[in-house]
Amino acid sequence: MRAPDNKIIFTGPVGAGKTTAIAAISDVPPVTTDAAASDMTLNRKGHTTVAMDYGVIYLDEETKVHLYGTPGQERFDFMWDILSQGGMGLVLLLDNTRPNPVKDLQFFLGAFTSLLKDAPVVIGVTKMDARPEPDIESYQRTLASMSIRAPIFEVDARRKEDIQNLVMALLYSIDPGLEG
Repeated sequence: MRAPDNKIIFTGPVGAGKTTAIAAISDVPPVTTDAAASDMTLNRKGHTTVAMDYGVIYLDEETKVHLYGTPGQERFDFMWDILSQGGMGLVLLLDNTRPNPVKDLQFFLGAFTSLLKDAPVVIGVTKMDARPEPDIESYQRTLASMSIRAPIFEVDARRKEDIQNLVMALLYSIDPGLEG
């Protein structure tokens, strides 16, 4: 892998756990661009990402993967295209406690269509402990109706192991010969 291309994008709606997930697996202290929430986001959390989150994981001594988290608010969608440039894969995090997380799935997959032409996606659903419906099978049916094949997992964005599993599933989608 060439270093400039080793870039994974984390996206999803506000509160899905993008900043938390990057912090959980980054081998360096993550860079965040959080600001005090001042709109409807305030109902979900006190701070929100306004530009990006950034972290790095080292696969070995010579190979690092850059982790970029997008803002979740649609008004910052101009950052989505900027951050997606050179991305080798997409991690989509969904918050199962939002009013319509299946619609969020459809929206974000549509918003990242250009990246997904050449890069795989893996999906992590957070907060299923707080709201078990929709279940993983519901998401799988939605993906099938969109003719998208993607691994989908229930995750806790705070758990390093859960996020590592997402990233490894994405890396295996890119190169099935990787050793785990």
